[in-house]
Amino acid sequence: MIRPFLRSVFITGFALWAVSELSRGGVTFASGFTTFAIATLALSVGNHFIRPLINVLLLPVNLITLGAFRWVTNVIILYVVTLIVPGFSIAFFDFQGLSWQGITIPAFYFSGFVAILVVSFLTSIISSFLFWLSR
Repeated sequence: MIRPFLRSVFITGFALWAVSELSRGGVTFASGFTTFAIATLALSVGNHFIRPLINVLLLPVNLITLGAFRWVTNVIILYVVTLIVPGFSIAFFDFQGLSWQGITIPAFYFSGFVAILVVSFLTSIISSFLFWLSR
C-alpha cells in the first residue's frame, strides 16, 4: 500500500518539476523546495483519494464522451491544489516555439485558465509515461 503511493509521489514530483522547467516561470514555488514538496504531496493525495470520487461524479459525462472528458479531473485536482497550497501558483507563460528539421511549432502565450489546462495536460502526459515505464 505504501510503495505504490511513494512511487506516485516521486513520479508526480518529477512531472511537476519537469513542467515547471518547461514553462519557464509559469509554475512557481514561492518557498522553493518546501512548497514544491507540499504541492507534490497534495497532488499525489488528490490523485489517489479525490480522483476516484470526481470520476464517479463525472461518470455519466465520461460515458457519453467515451472517456474523453477525463482530463477535467486532472484540471480540477490541479486547480484545487493551487488553492490549498500557499506559494504554489500557475501563472501566464510563453512557449518560445520549436523548430527542428523542417517541423515548426509556433510560439504561444498561455494565460489564466488555459495555463492551468496546459500544465495539467503536460503533467498528465509525463506522469502517465513514467507510470508506464515503472511497470
